[in-house]
Amino acid sequence: MISVTNLGVHYGGEYLFEDVTFLINPRDRIGLTGKNGAGKSTLLKILAGNDSADEGTVSFPKEFTRGYLSQELNFNGSKTVLRETETAFAEIKNLEKHYAELTESVSHHANHQEKEYLDLLNDWHDAGHRLEILGIGTLESQMEKILLGLGFERTDFSRNVSEFSGGWQMRIELAKLLLQKPDLLLLDEPTNHLDIEAIIWLEEFLQDYAGAVVLVSHDRAFLDRVTNRTIEISNKKIEDYPCSYSKYVHLRKERRDHLLAQKKNQDKEIRQTEVLIEKFRYKASKAKFAQSLIKQLDRKERIEVDDEDASSIRFRFPEAERSGQVVFEAKHINKSFGNKNILQNISFEISRGDRIAFVGRNGEGKTTMAKIIVGEEEAKGELKPGYNVKIGFYAQHQADRLSGEETVFNTIDKIAPSEMSSRVRSLLGAFLFRGDDVDKKVKVLSGGEKSRLSLAKLLLEPVNFLVLDEPTNHLDMRSKEVLKEALNKYNGTLVVVSHDRDFLDGLVNKIYYFKNQSIKEYAGGVYEFLESQKSETFRDLELQKNSERNGKEVPKLISSEDTRQLQKDRKKLERQVTEAEKKISDLETSISHVELKISRPELLPAEETKEIYSHYTLYKQQLEKEMNRWSELSEQLQGIRK
Repeated sequence: MISVTNLGVHYGGEYLFEDVTFLINPRDRIGLTGKNGAGKSTLLKILAGNDSADEGTVSFPKEFTRGYLSQELNFNGSKTVLRETETAFAEIKNLEKHYAELTESVSHHANHQEKEYLDLLNDWHDAGHRLEILGIGTLESQMEKILLGLGFERTDFSRNVSEFSGGWQMRIELAKLLLQKPDLLLLDEPTNHLDIEAIIWLEEFLQDYAGAVVLVSHDRAFLDRVTNRTIEISNKKIEDYPCSYSKYVHLRKERRDHLLAQKKNQDKEIRQTEVLIEKFRYKASKAKFAQSLIKQLDRKERIEVDDEDASSIRFRFPEAERSGQVVFEAKHINKSFGNKNILQNISFEISRGDRIAFVGRNGEGKTTMAKIIVGEEEAKGELKPGYNVKIGFYAQHQADRLSGEETVFNTIDKIAPSEMSSRVRSLLGAFLFRGDDVDKKVKVLSGGEKSRLSLAKLLLEPVNFLVLDEPTNHLDMRSKEVLKEALNKYNGTLVVVSHDRDFLDGLVNKIYYFKNQSIKEYAGGVYEFLESQKSETFRDLELQKNSERNGKEVPKLISSEDTRQLQKDRKKLERQVTEAEKKISDLETSISHVELKISRPELLPAEETKEIYSHYTLYKQQLEKEMNRWSELSEQLQGIRK
């Protein structure tokens, strides 16, 4: 168990956070959340031992290990991918060398009766036992499993690390960290450079991880699938919620509404007290009473409620002229860089109103195809933009196209439609430019700030075909919601390259899956696509097993009519399972609400206590019943799928 006690950090006399106290248990999965600049990364660095706090302590058990993945990477490796990854086993390699030396000493010791020999033998035995625990015989297979899971091919293992981009080098660092198996894993935005497949693999790895995990992420789906606890840094304090991110959002709103009501009452009391003080402080007979009221006000702990700056922001894309029915057509497209083929014989058609996500592993050609569509990359084949199509493009490096001498405000204001001119500051606020930030020159902004400004600029241009390449990379949760809401109201055609499942969910209606230099089209949303991928993977595995077992192709034994009935039954069960899962989620949220109230008995009116505990018991009973129903339905569904 790790104990964080009264932790405080301040810069120039101003606290970043103070009096932060919490425990980390051995199997905790904690998501740190809070506004940009609240201190999430700073807290991670303190837990990792890379930074120190100005106040308070962090206590660890003896022989406790920590592993930390930073957002910044200074990589100077000249080894191959496999040899660089192998450096994660420094302890094992040193121990292996020591074990070899002990073996040599034991085998050449002359007198087997001496105490020195017996001590040597004990050391030799202990070292060998430790090597077995650390998996000395499975190092190669461990490295292969982790590297393949994070998206590397076996052919990459012998390539030099310097050949890879910063994103892929970050994956190597993550692989080394996972292989070290620290007692506490600290991850700062671990999904930033991962594609959907690698993110899903990492989720499953972390769910089964033996140690504790504390992470910072703006990927809501990732947080929901990995964490079981959320710690929010707000108003320089923390609030600890025993749930994943989505449930935390509901509980936080309930708690905030409660605090706002309390603050309203407190503010009213303070105003009344201040009126009395002003009334009596200059009267000799009441001066003592007035002084007493002043002391009461000084001692009163003021209720603070975190501001929600972007809560009321709403905007639409400006209306553009209607395009033709066919927005873009590609026939027999081929693209290569040097001797490496990226896309081969690709054909597709994008129609007006399509909302398409480009997904697939990094390096499969998603960004390249996006650039081909907008005319920034050449390719062999036939490319035909449709009638009256006006394209808007957001590239990952679009920030480099901004004018450095312009201010943030002028960059947006000079191209804003007239109906948006009065709301430019609100729009900039949605992308984290507030107060004096809007008067900064573009040249002094960070890379992330420039990217956000580029995206805000693009949203104002009247286009009927948007192509967005990783638009959420530098956005926090609220800004992503604002962007998604605007895109859902957008009446044009959309292509988006993204690995953010929560952002894509409900936004797109088609998936273009890039794999092995080709594209496969899937109708439906991102989660339907992921389910179909699982089904195809399982089906391929079963066919492969049957083929290996029988030495021949397995004949079809089910008629088409039976197949249609099975599909109908499967869809019905899938719908029932989904409904059961929603009920379970709603009940768990209700239970979390009640548990939050129970954990703060001082806030409960006495007359509500009995009723709350009654609800708690009822919710628990309903949850157990629904879990049993879900289990039965899942078994039936599994039977049909087999």
